[in-house]
Formats: sequence, C-alpha cells, structure tokens
Amino acid sequence: THLDLTSISRCSTMVIMEVPTISCASLHGLLDGDAPGCLVLDCRSFLSFNSSHISGSTNVRFSTIVRRRARGALGLEHIVLNEETRNRLLSGEYQSVVLLDDRSTDLGQVKKDATLMLAVTALCRNPCGVCLFLLNGGFEKFSSQYPEMCTKPCPPQGLSLSLSSRQPESADSTSSPCNTPLYDQGGPVEILPFLYLGSAYHASRKDMLDMLGITALINVSANCPNHFEDSFLYKSIPVEDNHKADISSWFNEAIEFIGEHTQNKYTAFFTQQNVGADHSCCHSVC
Repeated sequence: THLDLTSISRCSTMVIMEVPTISCASLHGLLDGDAPGCLVLDCRSFLSFNSSHISGSTNVRFSTIVRRRARGALGLEHIVLNEETRNRLLSGEYQSVVLLDDRSTDLGQVKKDATLMLAVTALCRNPCGVCLFLLNGGFEKFSSQYPEMCTKPCPPQGLSLSLSSRQPESADSTSSPCNTPLYDQGGPVEILPFLYLGSAYHASRKDMLDMLGITALINVSANCPNHFEDSFLYKSIPVEDNHKADISSWFNEAIEFIGEHTQNKYTAFFTQQNVGADHSCCHSVC
C-alpha cells in the first residue's frame, strides 16, 4: 500500500497532538517506491538503533545535559544532527517525516519528556513544509512485517553492550585495571555534533569507536591504558579517578587539543573512567 502524497504536499503546520499515524505498509510504500522524499527519524535508544534499524533512518539522540538546558525547547540541530540531512530537510527536499519509537501506536502513549515527543515538538516548531507522521506500532511492528527493510538484528560480536562486568574482547583484558561498573554500561552520549561522553568501557571498544567515526581520544585517568594507539590519536591527562582530584589545571590543554582537531573537521568523543562522569573524562576526537 502506498501513501497518497498529493495531500502531504499541501500540508501546513499542525498542532502537535494532531500528528497522524502512518501504517507500516504505507511507510514501506514510501521507502520502496519513487515517491517524494521521506525522512525516517528513529527515536529509540542508541543501543537499540545500532542493534537494528530501518535502512536509511536517522537516530535521534541527545544528552541529558542538552535535554535539561533546552527545557523541552530543542532546536532542529539537536533533532537532526547530520548537517547534510538537516539542510536537505530545510531546503524542502523531504515532503514527509516519519518518527518512530519501539512500539507506540499513537502520540497519546508517548511520555511528554520522551525523545520522540521532544522531536515532534521541535519539528512542529520548525515545520520546514513537511508533514509529520508517527509510525503505528513502531520499530517492533515494522521489523516483524518487513525485516528485509531493516539492518541485520545481529550485531558483530561485542557490539551489544550487555550488563556484564567482563572485559570486552576488543581490548586486552589483562592490560586494564579499570573495571567499569554496571551503571556505566549505556551507550556513549553525544554532547555536541563533534563531542561524545562515554566510559572507560566504551574507550576499550574499538568496534564502537569505529562505528562512531572516532579517530582520537583524550584519556583522563591515571591508570587506564590507551588500548588502540596504532589506530587512534591519544591525549593523556593523568589525574586520579576520585572526587578530590583537581582537573581544572588541565582544562586549557584539553580545550586546545579539541580545538586543534575540530578545526581540521575532526569529531570528538568523551569517555569517563570508573568513578563517574563528573570527575574523570576521556575525550576522543574524530
């Protein structure tokens, strides 16, 4: 079944709660045919998206810091991180935007502070001449009906972050005294389009660093090794990983390092050691 886009092209700005749903069959028709452009925004978690997603879709993710500072008023640059995709949206290349989460069937089921709702709010504030749709049944329903339209659900070994304290196979388990706790096992958080916040565990995962396009890291710890010195550029800031450690004296050096590489169109990745994000961070720049 193909969605009739004749009416879509005449859509005007809509009230958030009037965002209609689109069936999996209709979305399949949009993606499989020669209809005008459709942008699919996947509002599931970083890990869920990278496990499997609709081919060509874009993951919507932003840090807790960005979410808190925006107070629900996120800009389009936070929703569509890729500048090229965002410019295509602003230029009118897309006529429709389809948002999805795990399994919601209508917007009334979505929490007000959920990523999907914040994305809808931002897109309604900056409509770009497109019509918004919510995928009825989310990724679960679409992937069950059209598995051929999704990336493979089985990631490479070690890519899925299980709640386990075992050392990742991508790094030498005997070389690191850093045992990242269970609460640190989520995915890396994008602070800015070129800056990520993660953990020592993430920094030991070459598959994840490669997936994010990372090429350099700032290791802010006194005892965590630089696992992949043949593959990435490292900057070490040897501070003790405790709440009394003074890292302020290293700020200028770290900022200079980040600035040097962002000028060369590098992208940055932060990762912290095992105490927590507040005191020991490790940047990596791509």
